[in-house]
Amino acid sequence: MTTTPDTYDLVVRGGAAVLPDGVRHADIAVRDGRVAAVLPAGTAGASTRSVDATGRWVLPGLIDSHVHFRTPGLTHKEDWPSGSRAAVAGGVTTVIDMPNTVPPLFGPEDLAAKKELVEGASLVDYRFHVGVDPARPGRLKEFGGTDAGSAKAFLAGHHTAPHVLHGEPALRELFHAAGEAGLQLVFHAEAGEVFRLLDDWKGEPRQWADYESRRPRTGAIVAVARLVELVQEYGVPAHILHVSTREEADLLTAAAAAGLPLTFEVTGHHLSFTVDDTRSLGARIRLSPAIRDRADQNRLWEAVLDGQAATVGSDHAPHPLADKLKPVAAAPPGLPGVQELLPALFSGMTRHRPEAAPAELLRTVALVLAERPARLFGLADRKGRIVTGGDADLVVFDADALWVLAESEIRSLCGWSAYQGRTFRGQVDWTVRRGEVVYRRAAGGAEFGRPTGRYLPWHATATDTA
Repeated sequence: MTTTPDTYDLVVRGGAAVLPDGVRHADIAVRDGRVAAVLPAGTAGASTRSVDATGRWVLPGLIDSHVHFRTPGLTHKEDWPSGSRAAVAGGVTTVIDMPNTVPPLFGPEDLAAKKELVEGASLVDYRFHVGVDPARPGRLKEFGGTDAGSAKAFLAGHHTAPHVLHGEPALRELFHAAGEAGLQLVFHAEAGEVFRLLDDWKGEPRQWADYESRRPRTGAIVAVARLVELVQEYGVPAHILHVSTREEADLLTAAAAAGLPLTFEVTGHHLSFTVDDTRSLGARIRLSPAIRDRADQNRLWEAVLDGQAATVGSDHAPHPLADKLKPVAAAPPGLPGVQELLPALFSGMTRHRPEAAPAELLRTVALVLAERPARLFGLADRKGRIVTGGDADLVVFDADALWVLAESEIRSLCGWSAYQGRTFRGQVDWTVRRGEVVYRRAAGGAEFGRPTGRYLPWHATATDTA
C-alpha cells in the first residue's frame, strides 16, 4: 500500500489509552516509528496495519531500568535475543542493562565494545549503566562527554558482582568524579562489611532459613544512611536500587521530601515474595538484597502506590537452575523477572487496592514503569508517554485475564521462573516498539518481531527528575 499523508503505518484502534492527562478511548496512529496522532476512537482512517485494542488497555511501552542480560561473558545465563524476547512478552520495550559482566563495563572502550555486541540482536531499545572500578573510582570521569549518563556502584558483592567499592575515601572519590562527569549514580546499597562481620562470627548461611538473617536489613540501612549524607554534601543525584526494608523506604522518602536528589526503586520480586516463601521456593528466590518480611513488603507496596518509589524494576538476573541448586553458600542470588514484571505488579496492585479502578492502577503502572524511569534516565525526549511525536512504544494489555505462567511460556534462556504456577491477573496481548509489532500473543504460540532495537544515547533535559 502506498503511504499518503492520510494513511498511517499502524493504528492501534479503540483501546482505553493510558495518557499523561488521563485515560480515554482512542485510536493511536503511527507513522515512521512515532506517534502521529492520538484521535477519538473510530476516527483514525486508513492504515497499512491495524491492531484491534477494543476491550483492552493501551499503555506506553514499559522501561525496565534494571536488567542483567549477561553480555559479555555470561551468556550461558542469558543473552540479548532471549532476554529481549522475555522483555517484549512482558510489555517492556526499553531496558537499561547493568555493567557487572565479564569483563565489566568500566571504560568508554568497554561501552563501545558492548554496543557492537548487542547491535542487531535486540527486540527492545536499550541503554547501559556504566560501571565503577573500585580500584580507580575516579576513572568515571572518562565518561564525561560520552553518551553514557548513569553509573552503577556495588557496595556489597556476590557471585556475579565481585567489584565492590570499599571505604570512605573510595566513596568520596566516586561522588567527586560523578559530579565532574555529570553522571547519575545508581547504587546496590548494602554495607558489605556488615555481612563480613556476621560471616566471620557465624559462618556463611548453610540452610535457606538462615539466609535472610545473615544478609540482614542492617546492611541496607547502614549503606543508605551513608549515601544520604554524601548526596547532601556533594549534590550528586543518586538512585537506590532494590530497596527491601521499611526503614530504607522511610529514610529515602524523607530525604526526597527535604529536597535531596535521591530516588529509589522497588523490585517486582520484593513486592511478590516474603521470607515465608523461602520454605517452599528456597533457592529460586535467593536475592541480594534478601527477601524480607510481610511488614517490609507492605511498606514497599505503600511506597509504590502512594508515589514515593520513583521506579519499579525487575532486577532480571537469571542463572541456570543447576547453579541455583548448589549448596546454600555457593548458590548465586538473582532470578529472572523482566517477563513477569508487569503481571506481577498489576496482580499485586489489585490485591492491595481491591477498591481501585483499573484506570487508577494502570496510571500508576505507567508512572513507575514508563514515565518516571524515562525522566530519571535521560529518555524523556521520546520514551515513557503516549504523546504525539514520541516513539510509538505501546502495550495492549488485557486487565481482566486470569492465567497461570507455564514453563513453556518462559522466554528467558534460563528456562525457569519463581512465578511458575502462580495465577496472574492481567496479560500482554501485543507489544509495539517504535511502530513495529515485536510481540503478539497467539493461540498457537507467541509471535515475535525483528531484532531492530537501537542503542539510546542519554539526552539530558530539564525534565530529568523523578
